[in-house]
Amino acid sequence: MATDLQILLISPDLLSTSKLAGLTRQADGLLETLRSLDDTPRGTHFDLVILDLQAFVDDPAVIVSRVRALLDGLAEKQPPARLIAFGPHVHKQRLEEAVAAGVDEAVSRGELFGSFPALLRRWLPGEAS
Repeated sequence: MATDLQILLISPDLLSTSKLAGLTRQADGLLETLRSLDDTPRGTHFDLVILDLQAFVDDPAVIVSRVRALLDGLAEKQPPARLIAFGPHVHKQRLEEAVAAGVDEAVSRGELFGSFPALLRRWLPGEAS
């Protein structure tokens, strides 16, 4: 992975934040975390945005719309970051609703944490080493 890999995680869950921070460091990237959909990221460019669906109770369509609006409001104009949702595999319908609402892909929590390097290669093929 390139050292300029920038990932934004939207999740208040400290365990997810800690795990993804470690996985991102292993990929030579930087992780910024937003704990709320009302927060504003410090960064202005992200290659990947990862959304924790389990952390928010709203309808996935509402959540995805709010995240897209947040990303559209970033100062630096850039190609849109890939938006990935994750959640427990037992919430399959919620993951499917997120895809229908416009995320690029939805994966289970286990897949995200267990296959992160392979997922990065799939999501960001130009970044692969």
